[in-house]
Amino acid sequence: MTHYFIIPGYQGSGPDHWQTWIETKQSNFHRIQQKDWNNPDLAEWAANIDKTIANYDPETVVLVAHSLGCLTVAEWVKRYNKKVKAALLVAPPDADLIRKKVNVNLLHETPTQNIPFRTTLVASSNDPWISIETAKSYAQNWGSEFINIGDAGHINNLSGYGEWEQGYEILKKLTK
Repeated sequence: MTHYFIIPGYQGSGPDHWQTWIETKQSNFHRIQQKDWNNPDLAEWAANIDKTIANYDPETVVLVAHSLGCLTVAEWVKRYNKKVKAALLVAPPDADLIRKKVNVNLLHETPTQNIPFRTTLVASSNDPWISIETAKSYAQNWGSEFINIGDAGHINNLSGYGEWEQGYEILKKLTK
């Protein structure tokens, strides 16, 4: 059985977010909780991924990340050098913008290393947190399949992505 781990970003994913909706699809979807969604610490967040999935066969683990959760997955790969079955990375933010708007010390360097397992990066052409060019660059660096879904904002509930069927279909395709 595949185990899906939801990794929200800054401020978590509220009740109307697509990650919360997708979490209710099956009993094998689990949210990785963080101590403080409003004051992110990527080292701590990455450690929580590692602790949470430690008791699962890595070949059955799929990470489902949004926004800062995507950078957390990249940080987890960098720190722990582990592999899982796959990861869906949706709307990663520009690391430089995160440093300016959230926390100057959150990321010491932009994560550019290859992710050594199958990943799909989904981006929007009008995301206020990242340009489509930077998102495409992340996908290339990380070795991710890149999907531009057009004008979709930050691909969150504020952009109209609560029940996001297209995202669920992308996830199913990724894990076949």
